[in-house]
Amino acid sequence: MEDTIVAVASPPGQGAVSLIRISGKDSSTIASKVFRGINPDSLLKPRTQCFGEILNNKGEKVDSVLATFFKKPNSYTGEDTIEISCHGGMLITKYVLDTLIEAGARPAEPGEFSKRSFLNGKMDLTQAEAVMDLITAKTSLAMRAANSQLDGKLGDCVNDLKESTLNILAHIEAYIDFPEEDIAPETVDQIIIKLDELIVSVGILIDTSEQGRILREGLLLAIAGPPNAGKSSLMNKLLGYERAIVSNVAGTTRDTIEETANIRGVPIRLIDTAGLRKVDDAIEGEGVERAKNVIKSADLVLLVVDGSKEIIDIDKFKSELPDDLNHIVVINKNDLGVHESYQSIDGIRISCIDELGIDHLSEAIANYCMTGKEAYGNDLIAVNSRHQSCLELSRKGLIGAKEGLINGLEPEYVALDVRSALNSIGEIVGQVDVEDLLGEIFGSFCIGK
Repeated sequence: MEDTIVAVASPPGQGAVSLIRISGKDSSTIASKVFRGINPDSLLKPRTQCFGEILNNKGEKVDSVLATFFKKPNSYTGEDTIEISCHGGMLITKYVLDTLIEAGARPAEPGEFSKRSFLNGKMDLTQAEAVMDLITAKTSLAMRAANSQLDGKLGDCVNDLKESTLNILAHIEAYIDFPEEDIAPETVDQIIIKLDELIVSVGILIDTSEQGRILREGLLLAIAGPPNAGKSSLMNKLLGYERAIVSNVAGTTRDTIEETANIRGVPIRLIDTAGLRKVDDAIEGEGVERAKNVIKSADLVLLVVDGSKEIIDIDKFKSELPDDLNHIVVINKNDLGVHESYQSIDGIRISCIDELGIDHLSEAIANYCMTGKEAYGNDLIAVNSRHQSCLELSRKGLIGAKEGLINGLEPEYVALDVRSALNSIGEIVGQVDVEDLLGEIFGSFCIGK
C-alpha cells in the first residue's frame, strides 16, 4: 500500500457536486501541488473544509473546490485521506481527477479504498462486504440488514463463535501437552455439550443465508395459473402501476414479464407468466413452456385461480409443479362472487378490481421471506453465500470433533477437526491471509469505494 490512490467517489453522470477521494501516505503532498487555498496551510488542518482552486501543471485554474483533510488513523481507509468536492459536471470532474493523477496519484482499483480500510484494521471483512450491500440496497429491510452488518453485529456473532471454539480447542490441546493424563469422562461430556451448543449456534446463522440472498438479490416470485385468472392484473396491483397488458382474451400474455417491486421492505422480482394450458398455437405453446421453466426456478409461486367460476382441478394443477415448490393459492375475482366449489379451499381471497385482500397477500409474501428474522433479536443478520460456505465447513469440523470424542479418538485427531472449524470461522471476518479471497470480494466493488 505504498501508492497513493485517487478516484471519483460519487456516482457517474452530471450533478451539482462530485466527490474525489485521495488516500495514501503522499495524499497531502500530491494535493498541495495542485490545490491553492485562501490560507497556505489551510489544507493541513484535519476535518476542516477549506475553499480553494485546483490548478493544472501550467498553473491554469481547473475548478473552484472544497477540500477536507482526514489525518490517519481517523479516516475511512486508516491512511491520510483528502476529499475534494468539485462541480459535478462530467468533464470538470475528469479534469480535476486527471490533474491529481498527473501530480502523482494512481487511479484506484474497484474496492481499493475499502480493501485498505480492512487491511488497516478499520473494519473486518463482514463490514467491508456490508459497504457494498448498503450501496446496492433496494429496500428498507436490505438497508437495515446492511447497516446491522456494517455496525459489526455479524462480526460480533462470528467472534463469539470463534472464542467458544478456541476455548474448546484449548481444553483438548491441554491433554495433548500432557499425554500421561487421560481426558476424564466428565470432561468429555462437558466438551460434547459445548460442541452441541456451538453446532446449534452455527446452524442458526446458516439458516439466515436464504434470507440474506433474498434481501440482496430479491425473491423470485412467479405468478402462475390458468388463462384469464387475473395474473397480469395481480402483477399490476403488486407493482402499483400498469405494466402488464390486461385482456379478457385467453393467451394475451405469451411471454414472461419481469419487474422489481418493494413489498413490505422486501425486494421482489415479479414474473408474470403465460396461462398454463394445452395449446395448439406454437407461439403460445412456447410461452407456456417458458412459464413452466420460470416456475421451476422460482422461490415462491402465486397460484392464481378465478374464484367466481367452478373450481378447476387444483390438485391436478399442482401435480404438474415441482414437489418442493413453495406456493400460495390466490383465489381472485371475489368482486364477482365466490363460487360454491371454492368455499372450502384454503387460499387468500382477493379482488384486483376492488383491491380486496391485496394487503393480506402482500403480508403473506413478506412473512414468507422473513421467517426467522428475529433469531438474533432486533438486529437483522443475514449471511451471504461466502459466509454460508465458511459456516458449513465450520459445522462439519465441529460435528467431526463431537463424533471423535464419542468414539474415543485420540485428542490430536479431535483437535484437527476443531482447528479446521476455527480457521473456517476466522475466514468469515478476514482473519486469514488469502489474497485471492480479498481480490474476489473487493473486485465486485464500485470504483471509488
